[in-house]
Amino acid sequence: MVNNRFFPEVKGNFGFGCMRLPMLGDKVDEAQVSLMVDEFIAAGFNYFDTAHGYIGGQSEIAIKNCLTSRYPRSSYLLADKLSPNFFEKEEDIRPYFDTMLEAAGVEYFDFFLMHAQSAGNYQKYKDCRAYEIAAELKAEGKIRHLGFSFHDSAEMLDTILNEQPAVEFVQLQFNYLDYEDEGVQSRKCYEVCVKHGLPVVVMEPVKGGSLVNLPADALKVMEDLHGGSAASYAIRFAAGFENVHMVLSGMSSMDQMLDNLSFMRDFKPLDETEQAAVKEVVRLFKAIPQIGCTGCRYCTDGCPMSINIPTLFAAQNRARQFGKENAMWPWMRATKEGGKPSDCIGCGQCEDICPQHLPIRELLKEVAETFE
Repeated sequence: MVNNRFFPEVKGNFGFGCMRLPMLGDKVDEAQVSLMVDEFIAAGFNYFDTAHGYIGGQSEIAIKNCLTSRYPRSSYLLADKLSPNFFEKEEDIRPYFDTMLEAAGVEYFDFFLMHAQSAGNYQKYKDCRAYEIAAELKAEGKIRHLGFSFHDSAEMLDTILNEQPAVEFVQLQFNYLDYEDEGVQSRKCYEVCVKHGLPVVVMEPVKGGSLVNLPADALKVMEDLHGGSAASYAIRFAAGFENVHMVLSGMSSMDQMLDNLSFMRDFKPLDETEQAAVKEVVRLFKAIPQIGCTGCRYCTDGCPMSINIPTLFAAQNRARQFGKENAMWPWMRATKEGGKPSDCIGCGQCEDICPQHLPIRELLKEVAETFE
């Protein structure tokens, strides 16, 4: 079952998210990315998603070196985003857009998104006429389809869609753990999109890896199905909804690519037994307090103390699930690359930009208590 009624040029219902590409030290492993691109296209898929700020600006460059310079333009679809931290006024938007085109090595974007829309930044996009400029770029042939990614309440989503009738799709954080979560409102936001007759592109189907690295009792539930990987059930859950046009997966290794292709090449939605297993995993998961960080890394760009917040939170979550002794590797990695959680000066800019609205400063104190 593949839904292609919205954008028939999209092949399949699976997209290559380029926010978590494989790395060699602090550089993208472009040799591996090229092989992953080859596998992805050979499997019959063609949708790639990036943004100017991903991996400190390296994602678009990797797209150019590994995809757009190696394949004819008609063989792939590319999505990019207008991010709020790269423009301050209306006059900034077109030069920024041209920079993205050049970095990615293309003359137009098939899909273009207003990035991470929320009550906190939507007004900035309106004040800078971002939606109107995007419509002009579309009329000029530099954008094929206009949408936005979103992190906020269903009520706010409805407001934006009522005010922006030119929007053709919405990119939502959507996974089985967040489906009924009141903080994320995945189900409610999805239903708003259905009400407006818009397709959904899913991001974070495995919640930044949380639905892959399951607690032992939850992992056993999945293993008892004797089917695919933990990731397969999460991605297939998200892809099984009628208005979900595609699911993005941020794959950071060839092994992840091959696993994802193994069940998305011939996609089948979850059956009743698998749906029941997913519900049991949610019950078990929610019994363990977790930091709901998805590893987007928006918080790290402007941190004055260079604190690797997502990796520290991953260490804390792993310590809660599996014990401190099993969480030392991410802790050591985070503190080797940046400051300790106790180095936080409490400026709060990480909280201002966090799409998950996490109380990062207080959480860093908890991490310090666990590991320091």
